[in-house]
Amino acid sequence: MLRYFLHRLLLAGVTLLAILAASYAMLRLAPGDPARSMLFGGEASGMVSEKRSEMLQNNPLLADLHLDKSIGEGFLLWLKAVVLRGDFGMSVAVDPGRKVTSLILERLPVTLKLNLWAVFFTYLIAVMLGIYGAVYEGTWFDFASSAALFLLYSLPVIWVALLLQSMFCEGGMWPVFPLQSMAAETDLANDSSWKILWKNFAGYFLPVLCLTYGGLAGLSRYARNAMADSLHSHYILAARAKGAGEERIIFVHALRNSLIVLITLFSGLLPSLIAGSVLIEYIFSIPGMGTLSLLSLSSRDYPLQMALFTFAGALSLLGILMSDLLYMWADPRIKLHRS
Repeated sequence: MLRYFLHRLLLAGVTLLAILAASYAMLRLAPGDPARSMLFGGEASGMVSEKRSEMLQNNPLLADLHLDKSIGEGFLLWLKAVVLRGDFGMSVAVDPGRKVTSLILERLPVTLKLNLWAVFFTYLIAVMLGIYGAVYEGTWFDFASSAALFLLYSLPVIWVALLLQSMFCEGGMWPVFPLQSMAAETDLANDSSWKILWKNFAGYFLPVLCLTYGGLAGLSRYARNAMADSLHSHYILAARAKGAGEERIIFVHALRNSLIVLITLFSGLLPSLIAGSVLIEYIFSIPGMGTLSLLSLSSRDYPLQMALFTFAGALSLLGILMSDLLYMWADPRIKLHRS
């Protein structure tokens, strides 16, 4: 177990290094950079090229971001600072002079809370619908739930989020929820515990709903098909012949053998939810990682972008590693040291 874990950590480290090298190269090869944006943001379009070049060469930001070096040398210098000192650099555009790790740690809890709730409800509802659909296969509930879920799956998240916002947020038809989802700490200072609880619930309800509904259709169908295959297996017939109760057969024997498919899907679900939360955070004005990513991309903030690439890549690899480790719990026949 330990040997397998260390082997996967080493492989994940090499994979993350390749991801970061490719990300850095694409940033440098893209037109424009923070130094040019800071100097010539649109006011200097009439300057002669010699003057522009002279101003650019004298800009200290070139040396700070290693833009005066080649792509390979610049990446190695950035990687050296990260590995040896844990220094991802300072933000140059979003919040100039502030450490990017501070910016990320400030917004990370909001995004994690939002997406963990979405993952929890997605799996809870999808697994229960899948179990019920497999047990009552071919009934009206099976067909109706499948049609409803695929209808939800076909609705664009942006359209649904804007529709819900226009209907249920302040200024809409039924203004139940706030227009800006996350209440500031100053707004909660003088509130009672129940009012704080309601404000937090109201702030998270619509964003979590938008992140949850899209994943229900696919995940519930996978859960239903896996459960149906398990319920039609010979070991289920043997368990019934031995007199095992139906609830034990469904929730112990069949469900555990159906978890392999759901665990496999989990490795890609969390990164995809965080990627999807960029739009949801922007629409509902949530100060999380999604809006921070948009700001870093629009302002060409290289240090912040590289830190976000590191976080996203590490999260994806962590999801894959967690799935591999959960395989052994779900199916003892899987031997990790032989994988």
